[in-house]
Amino acid sequence: MMTKNQINEREQLEMLTIEQLVPQDHLVRKLDAAIDFFFIYPLVEDLYSTIGRSSIDP
Repeated sequence: MMTKNQINEREQLEMLTIEQLVPQDHLVRKLDAAIDFFFIYPLVEDLYSTIGRSSIDP
């Protein structure tokens, strides 16, 4: 039988960020610090439509 306390525990939210989930010594962080990926934007610019909403980087 479910009690009121069990129901309330299921409704609780925990706010997390990517910064909290990825360890400081992770390979992805090292790559991000070592490589500047902004060179890609000019290379792919002509592949996107000029009409409509602009895209948002993830």
